Amino acid sequence: MQDRSRILSPSQLNTLARDLLEGAFPQVLVEGEIGNLSRPGSGHLYFTLKDARAQVRCALFKPKSQWLKFIPREGLRVLARGRLTLYEARGDYQLVLDTMEEAGEGALRRAFEELKAKLAAEGLFDADRKRPLPAHVQRLAVLTSPSGAVIRDIASVLRRRFPLVEVDLLPVPVQGEGAAAQIRAMLQRAIASERYDVILLARGGGSLEDLWAFNDEALARAIAASTVPVVSAIGHETDFTLADFAADLRAPTPSAAAELLVPDRAALLARLHGLHRQLQALHANGLRQRAQRIDHAFLRLQAQRPQAQLEALRQRSQQARARLMHAMQRRLERERASLRHADAVLRAGHPQRRIQRLRERLLALRGRPQSLLARHLQHETLRLRGLARSLHAVSPLATVARGYAILQHGDGRVVRNVGDAVAGERLDARLHDGVLALRVEGAPVSDAPLHSTSSFRLSPD
Repeated sequence: MQDRSRILSPSQLNTLARDLLEGAFPQVLVEGEIGNLSRPGSGHLYFTLKDARAQVRCALFKPKSQWLKFIPREGLRVLARGRLTLYEARGDYQLVLDTMEEAGEGALRRAFEELKAKLAAEGLFDADRKRPLPAHVQRLAVLTSPSGAVIRDIASVLRRRFPLVEVDLLPVPVQGEGAAAQIRAMLQRAIASERYDVILLARGGGSLEDLWAFNDEALARAIAASTVPVVSAIGHETDFTLADFAADLRAPTPSAAAELLVPDRAALLARLHGLHRQLQALHANGLRQRAQRIDHAFLRLQAQRPQAQLEALRQRSQQARARLMHAMQRRLERERASLRHADAVLRAGHPQRRIQRLRERLLALRGRPQSLLARHLQHETLRLRGLARSLHAVSPLATVARGYAILQHGDGRVVRNVGDAVAGERLDARLHDGVLALRVEGAPVSDAPLHSTSSFRLSPD
C-alpha cells in the first residue's frame, strides 16, 4: 500500500522546485536575442531570450524597466542579469531581471570599468598628480577632427572671448580603427615641440563605441605623463572616458573648455581700465605731494635768507615799538589821571605832605617810559649791526676789498674759468672802488699751473 504522506500536490511540487531553483541559481547573467516581446498596460516587459538552440522566459517589471538606457525591440541582442525562479501557477521557470543592457555596449562597458579600476589603483587619476593650468594661455593646441562642428564651436568661443590667443589645429581621427594610436602620436608630438601652454582633446557626443578611441590605455598613460597641461572635452556632459579621468581638467563640452581656457575680453578690458584709473589717481596724488613738499622747502629756504631774517626782525622791532608806545600812552594816561586826582585832592584841602609825595611819584614815573624806549632801541640797534656784520662777512664785496677782482663779460656773466674767455674779448674787472675795462690778449690756457702769474694776458682797453 502506498504511503500517502509522500504524495505531493502540483502546487507543492512547484514550490519545492522554485525553492530549489532559487537556491541553486541566486544570480545569473544571460546573453541572448529578444523574442516574443510583450508590453502590457501594467508597464512590465515580458519576452524570451533565445539562441540558436533554446530559449528562456524573462520578466522585467515596471520599476526597473524605467531605468533602461535603450528601447528593447525584437531581435536585439542584450545582456540580462537576474535570478532564476519558477512561476508556480503554470509550472514554468523564468528569469526575473534586475538590469539589462545591449550586449555589444555591455561588453565595452565591462572592459571600460575593468581598465578604469586598474589605472585608478595605479594612482593615474589621483588629484595630487594634476597639473595646474596657466593663468593666461598664449598658445593652445586643439587635437580634434578638422571637419567636425567641434573645431568651429571652439574657434567661435575663442574669437568672442579672447582673440589674442594663438590656436593650432592638430588634425586627428576621433573614432574608428587606429584612431587611438594616431591621437597618442599627435599628442606626443605636441608635447615634444614645447610650443604650447595647454593641449585640448575635443570630440562631439556619441555612443560608448563611438568614444572608444579615448578609452585606450596607452592614450590615458600618455596624457598622465604629459609635461604640458591637458584638458579633455569628450562628448556630452554625461559622457566619461579614461582620457577625462587622466587629463588635468575635464570640461563638460568643447565650448565650455574654450571658455575655461581664456578670459573674457570685456571683463579683462574693464579690469585694465580700472587699473589705469587707479594708476592715474596715484600719479596725480604723488605729483600733488611732491609739489607741496617743494612749496614747503621753498618757504623754508626763503625764511632762512638773511634778507628775510632782517625783514622779520624789522617787523618784530616795529611791533615791539608799537606795543611800547601803546604801553607808554596808557601809562601816561594813568599818570595824568593820577595828576588830576592829586589836583582834586589839593583843591579838597588834604595835607600838604601827601600832595608833595604824589608830585614826587609823578615826576619819577614820567621819565621811565623814555628810558625803557631808549634801552629797547639800543638793543635792537646792536642786533641789526651784528646781522650786518654777518652779511658783510659772506658778501663777495668783502673779498674784493681785500685786493681781489671779479671778472665779468659784457653782459654781466661772471668769468669762472679761463675757458670762458676768448682772445680779443672785452671784460670788466670789478674792484672794491670801481670797474676796470680790460681786453684779453692771447689764447687762454685752461691747464696752466696754479702758481703761474696768469693763464691769459689782460690789457687795459
